[in-house]
Amino acid sequence: MTTATRSPVATEDDPYALSHLDALEAESVHILREVAGEFERPVILFSGGKDSIVMLHLALKAFHPAPVPFALLHVDTGHNFPEVLAYRDRVVDRHRLRLHVARVQDYLDDGRLRERPDGTRNPLQTVPLLDAIESHGFDAVFGGGRRDEEKARAKERVFSLRDEFGAWDPRHQRPELWSLYNGRHAPGQHVRVFPLSDWTELDVWQYIEREGIELPEIYYAHEREVFRRGGMWLTAGAWGGPREHETPERRLVRYRTVGDMSCTGAVESTAAGNAEIIAEIAASRLTERGATRADDKLSEAAMEDRKREGYF
Repeated sequence: MTTATRSPVATEDDPYALSHLDALEAESVHILREVAGEFERPVILFSGGKDSIVMLHLALKAFHPAPVPFALLHVDTGHNFPEVLAYRDRVVDRHRLRLHVARVQDYLDDGRLRERPDGTRNPLQTVPLLDAIESHGFDAVFGGGRRDEEKARAKERVFSLRDEFGAWDPRHQRPELWSLYNGRHAPGQHVRVFPLSDWTELDVWQYIEREGIELPEIYYAHEREVFRRGGMWLTAGAWGGPREHETPERRLVRYRTVGDMSCTGAVESTAAGNAEIIAEIAASRLTERGATRADDKLSEAAMEDRKREGYF
């Protein structure tokens, strides 16, 4: 749904018109229910980041009072933020959800993967992800990707077909006219589904504020020991930082996006609440991935290259 087709905000003349958040919510709920009706074994990719949290919140609303008919899948790099893992486990317990965890560390331990020289494990998530999809027989995998995040994600359809190797081909995208989604796939293939495709970072935060959704505390301003590398404030850790010439210092920071600690940078901020963050994002001219994700700066087509290999 594009901005031009969103329903207007309710007014005295038309009290039944939807706000833009209501329209986005309705579209996402429709997508979630379409997948539940079309596929045999869907799963929600859940990292504990704000987009996957909003996606789970929408799923809880879409199927209430019944339980969510999907399991959760988390690809754990071993370098995740402890606060995010603690949040993940709280949410799973609270809503009695089924959680599958694919661990990058298991693949490093048995030699199926090798540690990268730069210490980042984000690019190493692809193989465990594809193995988990195959071993559990998942035929639809929900991701929290949004088109405003990055140019490769802007090319995605809501239903994105992956071949038997998990690869994405941007030249073979299916039309999605009038919100009609084609989930047809051959044995061995699966479909990635993006219910938040038309949302922006600002939409996500406005929705979090409206719905009162709890997030991991690292999304809000807090004092943290960080060091400077590649123009970003990174968190010290066993993954390989800081180096000899990099001096840790305490700063008031928050995170706009959550990923592997080795490639996710913090931004200096005093925004300790949702309203302050909304104002901060509204004034920003950089997407959260463009500003704080080192793995997207490896090359001009870093994200697209990973997506072709099976990444989200």
